[in-house]
Amino acid sequence: MRVCLIASSRFPIREPYQGGLESHTATLARELIRRGHQVSVFAAPGSDRSLNVEELPLRAFASSPAARQDVGAVPEQWMQEHHAYLGLMLELAGSGSSRFDVIHNNSLHHLPIAMARLTAVPLVTTLHTPPVAWLESAIAYAPATARFVAVSEHTRAAWSRFVSSTVVLNGVDTDRWHLGPGGGRVVWSGRIVPEKAPHLAVLAARRAGVGIDVAGPVMDERYFRQALVPVLNGDAAYVGHLHDEDLIEAVGRATVAVVTPQWDEPYGLVAAEAMSCGTPVAAFARGALPELVDPVAGDLAAPDDVDALAGAIRVAATLDRSAVRRHAVEHFSVTRMVDSYEAVYEQQQEAAA
Repeated sequence: MRVCLIASSRFPIREPYQGGLESHTATLARELIRRGHQVSVFAAPGSDRSLNVEELPLRAFASSPAARQDVGAVPEQWMQEHHAYLGLMLELAGSGSSRFDVIHNNSLHHLPIAMARLTAVPLVTTLHTPPVAWLESAIAYAPATARFVAVSEHTRAAWSRFVSSTVVLNGVDTDRWHLGPGGGRVVWSGRIVPEKAPHLAVLAARRAGVGIDVAGPVMDERYFRQALVPVLNGDAAYVGHLHDEDLIEAVGRATVAVVTPQWDEPYGLVAAEAMSCGTPVAAFARGALPELVDPVAGDLAAPDDVDALAGAIRVAATLDRSAVRRHAVEHFSVTRMVDSYEAVYEQQQEAAA
């Protein structure tokens, strides 16, 4: 099948990934290519060329002095992203039907949905976020044949007022994210931003009497300096933004992976990655995490309750790593994910025929 995979224009699809969306896109593209599909990944400049990347046209945009005086002017980065997706969709309107059998919109932008009816190519959109205004408005212009996939039952339910969707849980390369030995400090991984709240993971680990390593890109410098750095000391360390091999090693040697969302997490890829390594999860019960973290594989705490999370760390540390790994392989493998997406693609082709 000839697949047009539309990715984020903001961050390159390459290691070390900026977040779960970029990691998910790479995993999906790599497995589709391995299965023999012809995949073109439209992504930000600097993305991994082994994924058959075609760079989105992110041209520098500088508004005129007159435009900058407009009190309602949007940020120029927004304009760059707007023009990148506008250019892509106009290109697909002209040549998409001769190049592709299906368009899979894996971005968070509204234009691939709003302009899809111009392309005459079946569209599949993955919903990675809770409802946001731009995507809600775009859905009103989507062709009737457009198909939507939600990354969890929680996300499907959140979007159900606006659109019907099929649940396909995000997948992890369970061969690459292999069983680790455990026994080390606990670990927190993800984007360093307030809504991910790694500082609460540090506080919970300290109350549980265990050391913790925090890994991930610093996306909010102010939060990093004001909330995370002050709680770091000998039993808690920031270890940087790790490439996958180093991150897999760190997660695999951890006794427990801690997940601390202060928002309703649409999925929680870091939890699936940890469980694939046999590392049990201690997490706040928010968003989709109760769907992922079975009692055999981790323990959940009331949202924002640091004492309860410390207790969850203690419980999770007692779980059998082999059983945790089996849970991940059964439910979160890339094989299962791509099997499901292939079925969705085929259904879209048949509906368009």
